[in-house]
Amino acid sequence: MQPSDLPELIRRTSIFAHLDDAQLDVLAQRMRWLCLPGGKHLFRAGEPAAALYLLRSGSLGVFDGPTRLIHQLVAGDCVGEISLLSGGNHHLSVRALRDSELLRLDSAAFEALMERHPTTMLAVARTATLRLLQNLERQPSSNRPRTFAVLPVNTNVPAHELAHQLGAAMEAWGSCLVIDAEHGRGHGSDWFAEREARAQFVVYVDDTGDLAWRQRCLRQADVLLLPALASEPPRPWPEAAPGHPARVRHRPRHLLLLHRHGEVERGSARRWRAQFSGELAHHHVRNADDIARVARLVTGHGRGLVLAGGGARGLAHIGAIKALREAGHTFDTVGGTSIGAIVAAGVAHGWDTPTMLENYFAAFVRGHPLADWTLPLVALTRGARTTRMLREYFGKGDIEDLAKPFFCVSTNLSGAARAVHRHGPLWLWLRASSAIPGILPPVLHHGDVYVDGALVDNLPTDVMAGDSVEHITAVSIRGDIALRTGIEDVATPPWWRLWLQQRHGPRWPGLLSTLARAGMVNSTETSERCRLLAHRLITPPLDAIGLLDWKDWQRAVDAGYRETVRVLAAEKK
Repeated sequence: MQPSDLPELIRRTSIFAHLDDAQLDVLAQRMRWLCLPGGKHLFRAGEPAAALYLLRSGSLGVFDGPTRLIHQLVAGDCVGEISLLSGGNHHLSVRALRDSELLRLDSAAFEALMERHPTTMLAVARTATLRLLQNLERQPSSNRPRTFAVLPVNTNVPAHELAHQLGAAMEAWGSCLVIDAEHGRGHGSDWFAEREARAQFVVYVDDTGDLAWRQRCLRQADVLLLPALASEPPRPWPEAAPGHPARVRHRPRHLLLLHRHGEVERGSARRWRAQFSGELAHHHVRNADDIARVARLVTGHGRGLVLAGGGARGLAHIGAIKALREAGHTFDTVGGTSIGAIVAAGVAHGWDTPTMLENYFAAFVRGHPLADWTLPLVALTRGARTTRMLREYFGKGDIEDLAKPFFCVSTNLSGAARAVHRHGPLWLWLRASSAIPGILPPVLHHGDVYVDGALVDNLPTDVMAGDSVEHITAVSIRGDIALRTGIEDVATPPWWRLWLQQRHGPRWPGLLSTLARAGMVNSTETSERCRLLAHRLITPPLDAIGLLDWKDWQRAVDAGYRETVRVLAAEKK
C-alpha cells in the first residue's frame, strides 16, 4: 500500500505534472520504496540505466568524478530519467548526501508510461535541456538547502532559543518548522518526510543532548549548524562527523560562535576552527542582526559586496557605501582587491560611514603611506609606512575576527597565481593585496612572494559567486586608465630637458602612474568577465582622477556617491 501523500508528491514533479488523479494513483502503485543511507551510491557512472528515481525525502548529490559535486537534488526531484531515455549507461554518479527515501520506477514501467502518455517524453526532454544549459553556462543548481541541524557542542549552548530565532528569520522566504527532541523523538521516517514536504524549511535542534535524537538530527540535515559559546575553551564535538568533511559527505558546515557581551572575542574563531578539518564557514553571532545574516547565508539568500582595486580612485567606494546604506542596503559578506579590500575590511569590521571617512582620509590623504622613498632595489618605497598604517587601523586581529565574512585577493608570484585570503592576520593580507609591483615591496610569507591582487583579479565577484551568494553588488574601478602623452620618443631626454617638459608639457607619464597602471593590465579581461557576475554593478566616472591622486579624495567619494544614487534610482523604474 502506498502512503497517501505519494500521488501529490508525484504531481509536484515536472515530468508527471500533466497526469490526472487516476493516472497518478496507478503510477504510485508501480513505484517501489527505497531507503538509501547517507554516503551510499544510488548508481555510479558507467552502470546501465535500469530505473527512474523520485526523491521523497533527504538529499542526493550528482557527482562528476569521486568528489566534484555538480548538482544537489532535494525532495520532489527526479534522477535517472535522462539515461533511461537515451537507453545507455549513466554518465554521472549519484549518492546520498544524507539518509534519503526514494521511489523507484523500473525501466519497463517507465517505457509503458512513455507509450501511453507521449507528453511525458517532452517533459523529460525539457528537463535534460535545462540541465545541459546549466552545465554549459556553469550556473549553480537552483536548489537550495531546506533542512538544517542545530548541533551544539554541549548543553551550555542555548540551542533551543537559537533554533527558533533562526527559524523565525527563515520565514522571510517560506514556512519554517522547528523540531526539537520533545516533538521528534520516537517518530519514523514517514513522519519526518511528511513535515519536510509541508514546510519550506525544517530546523532540527538537539536541545537535550540525547544521543539517539542527535543522530536523527544529523541524518535529516542538508546543512549542519554547529553553535558554541565563543568564550569557552574549545573542545571536539560529541560525535566525529561534524569535525571531518568525509563524514558529513559534502554537506556544508557552519560554526556559530555565540558572543555573550556583544563584541567579537579576538582569537575565538581560530581556536574553535582548530577542532575541524576541511572546508568550514564560521559566523560571529552577537545579536538579532547577526542571526538574520546567518539565516540568509545558510539558506542561499545572502547579499554580498565586492570592491575593486584602483588606487586613489578606490576612495569612490566610500561614497558608494554611503549611498547604499542610506537606501537601506546591508551586506552579509564582503570582499575585494587592493584598495577595495582595504575599504571592504572596514565594512566587515563594522565601521559606520563617518568612521570610514575619517579613517581612510587620515590613512591615505594625511598619512602619505607611500612617502618612505628608498633606493629602488626592490621597490620605490620601503613599505614600512603602509604597513604601520594598516596595523594602526586594523590592529593585530585575524581575518576570522571580523564581524562579517571577508576575503581579499592577492597575486602569488611563486606559482599559485591568484590567492584568496580568508584566514590569518588581516593587516598582512591587506598589505599583500595592495602591494603594487615596483611601488610597494612584495610580502614574503612562508617562502612565497605576494603582490597586488589586481594583477590577476581586480573585481573578484567570481570568488563571491563561488560562495553561493544570491545577490552581488560590485563597485568596479575600470582598469582602462589611459596613460597618454603628446611626446614621440623612445628614451628620456637629459634631466634638465625632462624637468622643463614635466613643468610646461607635453609631459612624460610619471613612474608611479606607469607602474600602477601596468599592475592592472593583466586583469582587465578577467574583470570584464567578473563584471557580468554582478547583479548590481556600479562604475563611478573617475576619468579625471589619477591612480595616485590622493589629494582628489573628495572628488572620488562624491563620484561614487552620485553614481550609486543614480544606479539605485534606475532600479526602481
